[in-house]
Amino acid sequence: MSDVDLYLPRATYRLQFNSTFTFDDARALVPYLADLGVSHLYASPYLKAREGSTHGYDIVDHNSFNPEIGSEDSFRALSAALGDHGLGQILDFVPNHMGIGRADNAWWLDVLEWGEESPYAEYFDIDWSSAKPELRGKVLLPVLGNHYGHTLEGGELKLAFDADDGSFSVWYYEHRFPVTPGQYTRILRPVAESLNRDERLSDDEAEALEVVVSGFRDLTRRFRSPRDRATRRRQAAGLRRRLVEAARDPVLGTAIEAEVARLNGTPGKHASFEPLHRLLEAQPYRLAFWRVAAEEINYRRFFQINDLAGIRIEVPAVFDQIHQLTLRLIGEGHIHGLRIDHIDGLFDPRRYLERLQEVASTAKREAIGQQDADHSGGDEKQPFYIVVEKILAPHERLREEWPIAGTTGYEFLNRVNGLFVDPEAESILERAYERFIGSRVTFEEITYQSKKQVMDLELASELRVLANEYNRLTESSWQTRDYTLVGLRQALREVVACFPVYRTYVDDTGASQEDYRDIEWAIAHARRRSYRPDKSVFDFIYQLLTAEIAEQNDGLDPAEVRRLAMKFQQYTGPVMAKGVEDTAFYRYNRLVSLNEVGGEPARFGTTLSAFHHLNQDAARRWPHRMVCSATHDTKRGEDVRARINVISELPDEWSARARRWATLNRRRKTDYNDAQAPDDNDEYLFYQTLVGAWPIEFAGDGEIDPDLADVFRDRMLGYMTKAIREAKRRSSWIAPDETYESSLNEFVTRVLDMRKPNPFVSDFRGFQERIAPVGMVYGLAQTTVKLTAPGVPDIYQGCEMWDFSLVDPDNRRPVDFEVRAAGLRDIRAALAEHGALATARRLLEHWQDGVVKLYLTWRLLGLRNRNPALFLHGGYAPADAVGPRGEHLCAFVRTCGGQSMLVVVPRLVAKIMDRLNGLPLGHPAWGDTAVVLPEEAQTEGVWVNVLTDEEHAVEVDAEGRISFAAGALLKRFPIAVLLGPDRQTA
Repeated sequence: MSDVDLYLPRATYRLQFNSTFTFDDARALVPYLADLGVSHLYASPYLKAREGSTHGYDIVDHNSFNPEIGSEDSFRALSAALGDHGLGQILDFVPNHMGIGRADNAWWLDVLEWGEESPYAEYFDIDWSSAKPELRGKVLLPVLGNHYGHTLEGGELKLAFDADDGSFSVWYYEHRFPVTPGQYTRILRPVAESLNRDERLSDDEAEALEVVVSGFRDLTRRFRSPRDRATRRRQAAGLRRRLVEAARDPVLGTAIEAEVARLNGTPGKHASFEPLHRLLEAQPYRLAFWRVAAEEINYRRFFQINDLAGIRIEVPAVFDQIHQLTLRLIGEGHIHGLRIDHIDGLFDPRRYLERLQEVASTAKREAIGQQDADHSGGDEKQPFYIVVEKILAPHERLREEWPIAGTTGYEFLNRVNGLFVDPEAESILERAYERFIGSRVTFEEITYQSKKQVMDLELASELRVLANEYNRLTESSWQTRDYTLVGLRQALREVVACFPVYRTYVDDTGASQEDYRDIEWAIAHARRRSYRPDKSVFDFIYQLLTAEIAEQNDGLDPAEVRRLAMKFQQYTGPVMAKGVEDTAFYRYNRLVSLNEVGGEPARFGTTLSAFHHLNQDAARRWPHRMVCSATHDTKRGEDVRARINVISELPDEWSARARRWATLNRRRKTDYNDAQAPDDNDEYLFYQTLVGAWPIEFAGDGEIDPDLADVFRDRMLGYMTKAIREAKRRSSWIAPDETYESSLNEFVTRVLDMRKPNPFVSDFRGFQERIAPVGMVYGLAQTTVKLTAPGVPDIYQGCEMWDFSLVDPDNRRPVDFEVRAAGLRDIRAALAEHGALATARRLLEHWQDGVVKLYLTWRLLGLRNRNPALFLHGGYAPADAVGPRGEHLCAFVRTCGGQSMLVVVPRLVAKIMDRLNGLPLGHPAWGDTAVVLPEEAQTEGVWVNVLTDEEHAVEVDAEGRISFAAGALLKRFPIAVLLGPDRQTA
């Protein structure tokens, strides 16, 4: 691969960096990645994060590397290795929030020290004008493990003096809270008075100390202008230096430590903590029990995570600051693309992306200019490659005015997954689910109730802040002042619960047609559901969210109206994410393979016509979007979903089996609150999860290795505990029910006890062995589609072989890359000795080891590298499958210039495989089914299957249509990818 390709990736490979997987580890993998055929390393965040971070999204300094991952030298060594092998790099960048809460974020600590006067105060999204008087001018810090009074009197809050820095801080374990310099006098005045009273200082020493004490006292007066504030900070720094010098005198140093000890109080003596309490009350922050956050926190968070504070990237200084290192690395040619995390959290996504594209493209041109004329490093006119993490609703389109290549691919993931779900089974599976759990449910209602619960218990404070700001706006005009705070909050809560998308994108240009559509939907449904007698408040909210009211009401500030409309948009996304993905998806278990990030469980499968339409649209609008089948955030591994999908083809047997298993395992449940634990809904989820994640090592009817069984049991225990906490029905993260969780753990442990005869396991293995081969076929099929459809395919670490992982942290376990590298070596050796067809057949016979998936991935990545224009710029057209099994094939062509490629994959073949008692191969499986080439690819001559090297001649029917017999294409391998003769050279 030449340098010219680096700014337009062909295929990416996602690696998760942390303290156990470093730059050096990644560098060692580069030869394997190059051999596999990817064009870019797609890196999780590796900028400096909180100590011990397992994911990298809690960045504390955007302008330095995470030392736990490696130094800049080790990064440059990785970059050099990538360059030596012709690979580029895409970085996952986090512009929405930063990690806080410990002593490692300098900006946040400065805000805590100086409050609103800190130059970094505007960097964070803090409401300094809280409706609660005690919080005005303060930031709430909900970090305490118990109530503030209990923590204070327990002696857990410790004032300390840093003699090297001349500063005071209050410590709560690893958390540091700096004392604002204007309050140092509270600590130092008693010290000076005591020393003077005892005449322990000389006159000069006493005078010098008085200068310091009085100087800190003078800092308490408020400074208005930035110049005055800068002066104050310089004065504080000078006073600290004087204090450092003075404290070197043992007399003063000892006296300070004695006063600090006094202020820290004595456990058991209530009055002894009064001075420390008064000192804390004088700070620009308020310490609080962590549970207070849900209702009173006054800074924007990433979802409900207190230790991740939202930053205001719309502020130019913030934008400039956090992109310095990244832009430098782009300008030096180390980074060739960006993935933008949580784009919907930003105040103005379009403006951010426009500015980012501008500065990144400028940096890219600098990098290109550093290359020699023969290896320019890319097309200067081509935009810098940027994709965004964005969840699209089924009816929603990505905004075309955004200067990006597309999304990270969740919409593609769900459409491909739906191809392998039989829509005919929806009603049967719905009845089976309702019969099992004993109630009727709809996903729509579960979503509505889940979003309300999240707003009430996890994101109530953000709603309160929003309602307070809306209330302040209404008070500025006599036309709106009768809308009460309570009414506004209730109405906003209802609108958000009914919102059909993650967010709208109203900005200073107003609302788009798409924005109007979604706001109107939400308002209409909120109005219908609301019990409020005066529903005119919904008219007001509609006019505010669309920003129309600024034109209709002279008493309202148009800029403030737009700001509040845009602030609302930052709230709906977190509620949707937490209410749907992290709550409803764990409550509604009809067919859990549909419960995926960006998915819509109420939509049962994807029709072929819908799938083709979406790909044709992508080829026109977003040809370089990213497409994926698994990520670090997906709820299940790609091959887990593929297996669970098979249930939709065996709905009656599944229903009977699930009831039988419930009967076999009833004695393993325990009594819980006049019922049994786990409840039926959690049990139904458990059985589906077993179907998807059951280890291949457990196949057959032989004994299962008890050590492997223990490992799998522990994985299932971790998954089920997380699942019930996310569901928030019986337990939750903020209020774990230890009794229910203990009962659940005992159930899982007993059900998966394989050290003795287990009737459930015996019966389950029989069913799962029918599922697994079908799931294997679908795993190969969805991988093929991902690697050939319009877009840039991404491979999540390890997924080039079978991926039976579950939600994180299960999907972030170490990957055995040695096995994968050895697999590639074996493939090459087999090809050299036996050829492609024999190799593919042998790997298919031994599919359980996963090398067949590795083979398919490697061959198709090689095809992409040999034919870049076909995949990066090629068109897309459906190929009709006609005949008795036509609906069981998904076929399409990609064309560019004179090149044509035909892709044929099977779908919904469980019954075909049952009939054959084997794989869906040849005429016995496909009969007279034919694949007809569309007009774009009507090319006679010999086509070559790149997976087997078989040659296929086209057939021409009586109507002149060019086609292939499906049984011939899929005679020896269940997937066909054919490259046609080049019409331009024929």
